Amino acid sequence: MVYYINIGSNLGNRLMNLTRAVSAIEKQFGWFELSHHIESDAWGYESKNKFLNVGMAFISDLAPTDVLHILQDIEKSINPAAHRNADGSYKDRMIDIDIMAADDMVINTPELTLPHPHLNDRPFFLEPFKELKEIMSTKQLTEPVS
Repeated sequence: MVYYINIGSNLGNRLMNLTRAVSAIEKQFGWFELSHHIESDAWGYESKNKFLNVGMAFISDLAPTDVLHILQDIEKSINPAAHRNADGSYKDRMIDIDIMAADDMVINTPELTLPHPHLNDRPFFLEPFKELKEIMSTKQLTEPVS
């Protein structure tokens, strides 16, 4: 299954934070494709800190919830701070990793919704997603990826 994820950072050395996340994901899943970087304002809350985002695609036979848990562990290994305020609102963060989609799978559980419910609302999700879908459409995914 092809997983499409988005990695974002708006605190500290944003590019280094993204690089650390990409490296950790590569160690878990191997081969991957990356989109271009996108800088954007915070979405869903006010912040003076701009986000730097990148999309990533990789292949895994793991179930989406298993992939989610691995990605959450990677987030915590980079920065264990909570991603939201006590009231549930968004806040600035060193790293944020979201699954945008897993092939054409549709999931709607309290833990995970796929495709991501805000995929079409966030240009910093949608642009990398479309770019990666185009890249992945040229791959012969029935053979080992090199």
